[in-house]
Amino acid sequence: MTAERVTINAITKCELNESSVPMNLKLVLSLLLSCVIVASPLAASQPNVVFIYTDDQAPFAVNAAGDHRFITPNIDKIFHGGAHLTNSFVTTPVCSPSRVGLISSRYAFEFAITDWINPGAEKQLGLPADTVTFPQLFQSAGYQTALFGKWHLGIQDRHHPTKFGYQQFAGIRSGGCPPKDPVMETLAGETKKVFGFTCDIFTDHALEFIESNMSKPFLLSLHFRAPHSAWLPVRPEDWEPFKDLDPEIPNPDFPDLNVELVKKRTREYLAAVKSVDRNVGRVLDLLDTLKLTSNTIVVFTSDHGYNLGEHGTWFKGNAKRILKTNPPKQWDDIPADRRPNLWDTSLRVPTAIRWPGTIKPGTVHDQTFSNLDWFPTLLAMAGIKPGRKLELRGEDFTPVLTGKTRSWDPDIYLQYSMKHGATTHMRGVRTPQWKLMIDLQHTGRVEMFDLKHDPHERVNLAISDLAIHKEQLKRLTGMVKNHMQSTGDPLLEMFP
Repeated sequence: MTAERVTINAITKCELNESSVPMNLKLVLSLLLSCVIVASPLAASQPNVVFIYTDDQAPFAVNAAGDHRFITPNIDKIFHGGAHLTNSFVTTPVCSPSRVGLISSRYAFEFAITDWINPGAEKQLGLPADTVTFPQLFQSAGYQTALFGKWHLGIQDRHHPTKFGYQQFAGIRSGGCPPKDPVMETLAGETKKVFGFTCDIFTDHALEFIESNMSKPFLLSLHFRAPHSAWLPVRPEDWEPFKDLDPEIPNPDFPDLNVELVKKRTREYLAAVKSVDRNVGRVLDLLDTLKLTSNTIVVFTSDHGYNLGEHGTWFKGNAKRILKTNPPKQWDDIPADRRPNLWDTSLRVPTAIRWPGTIKPGTVHDQTFSNLDWFPTLLAMAGIKPGRKLELRGEDFTPVLTGKTRSWDPDIYLQYSMKHGATTHMRGVRTPQWKLMIDLQHTGRVEMFDLKHDPHERVNLAISDLAIHKEQLKRLTGMVKNHMQSTGDPLLEMFP
């Protein structure tokens, strides 16, 4: 069945008294209620959607999100012009699994994608052909759809973005490419070197798509590969403010930190973010010029967070230490230079939604939002009703965005089975106050943090002898087990 273009009035979990619902039942209720939709008359004008998605964006790597080292006046317009989601997270802090969650509202392990897809060693791995995606439903609802940029959900033709709802694609199917003169797939389907800066090339395609479809409703996914490494080269104007900068870094006194290397990488990372910002400005300016701004929802977010020296590391959930000397190897299958983690710095992403006429500029929401929630939320924002029952792990966030409710489940389930660079099976849960990570692969590798009193996650309370901490550990462990059971996690048999 095809999707119908309607305005959604969804009965969601947001309207339940959740304090009376056991956590292991909440997911079941969410799956059922996500399909209970009452249609109102056809919307007079379907909004366009521009979904801007970066790669490796640190949680506060936007000036408007709080890190003033960054020069992002254009991205800031989205944050100031709509809603800033201050507690926006992904459920797996690495590329491919997070992208699965975005496009399908399912945990990536359900599709046997547990780590970033290695296009050399994992040529056959990718999104299954029967996966239901939100771009498919946008296309069925009459939208023109396109993806320009990074895909990273499989390299075979059966994994191609056009098999999953995008009518046009130009970019990279694999995980990476240089920031200049990339070898990429063109709109004609050729794979060849294209000359220019990669951010600019992807944006050029996006601008052409907007101009060609300005009289029709469109869904544009602009997936930058920046600020993923390598960060340089960038255009001279993007490098100029940072080339001689002595940047502040988050924890210069961290034991044995390689401060000079952190500063060097930070300069380059700042420039890469500025190159993204400049291109975001090009998109926003075109929407203004074509008088499309008032009817276009603009989203800015990222596939996961990033560590810029925090915890003495660099990268995301598969972080590497950035120390002068690494500590002794402690765990089998985890090299001394690796630090697999489920820290907030790896999971939190800078997120803003500009929805003219619906979201008041300057709005801030602190409810916990996850990448699994994008699928049902985007459908509701566009007024699209699925024509059949869908099994979604995420929930429609629009009742919060539109001020119809503040009731919202603040807990999220976390999981990452790392197999490149180290072997781990991390499962966890995050509540507003507590974080628990259990590594099923390594007995005794358990981390628990009191986020209220230790937001930087520096003191592991899983080893505390205090009764209050033992009680929390037991409670959180039960929550993780319940989530594993409710999602059919094949690693449940490994649970301690």
